[in-house]
Amino acid sequence: MEVERERKVSVRDKRRKQKRRRRWKRLLLTLLALLLLAAAAFLVVWKVFTVEKVIVEGNEHYSGEQIQKFVLNDEYSWNSLYVTLKYRFFEVKEVPFVDSIEVSLEDPHTIKLNVTEKGIIGYLYISAIDRNAYFDTDGFVVETSKEIISGIPQIEGLSCDKVVLYEKLPIKDEKILKNLLDVTRALKKNEAVPDKIQFGDAKDISLDYGGIQVLLGGEDNLTQKILRLSHILPELSGKKGVLHIENWTENTTNIIFDEVK
Repeated sequence: MEVERERKVSVRDKRRKQKRRRRWKRLLLTLLALLLLAAAAFLVVWKVFTVEKVIVEGNEHYSGEQIQKFVLNDEYSWNSLYVTLKYRFFEVKEVPFVDSIEVSLEDPHTIKLNVTEKGIIGYLYISAIDRNAYFDTDGFVVETSKEIISGIPQIEGLSCDKVVLYEKLPIKDEKILKNLLDVTRALKKNEAVPDKIQFGDAKDISLDYGGIQVLLGGEDNLTQKILRLSHILPELSGKKGVLHIENWTENTTNIIFDEVK
């Protein structure tokens, strides 16, 4: 009986060992298969997802090449999948005058960069910080910089002791601030942006287009005057002088140009 019992125990032990060996074999085969799949996937990512083309949209202040340098900024940026995943978890480093840059993968060789620039419509020079304060359509300061942006008008005749980023321009007279925003919005809308916008002591407004000065007058009919101005400016190309729109009304439509020869 004792011999029979030992034989049965021996058989059970042998079967257990065989089962363990089979489990270990299956586990090793599974691990090997996973390693082979991972190696194959890595090879595909390494060889197939290469940056060959970059599409940049929405940029005005910066060139496409400059935007690319802001985004493709490390040693692995040649890999399109890496770049896309990188900016899915991390934001693009802050870029002056840019609100955001969205990075997307068009195909394994093409990355698309969708740029949203800050809606700047004018700037004031702030002597206290020796910088220009750029503001948006609502009058909020969106950037301070020593840089001068082409196509953005400078505001003269208004002063601020200090400005706070992402807060409204601290102009005490709300009516003057409203006039400033109305004028800058209308000029941009009608594609008649000047080099400078001057606010006089009597709150009258004038525009400087290089050789042409435009007198808009006070706060009355500002948007309508700028609409008329946008139609007149092309006719004054190459001329110098003063354009008088300050007295324009719907009933008095005379507009005078004093040309300087």
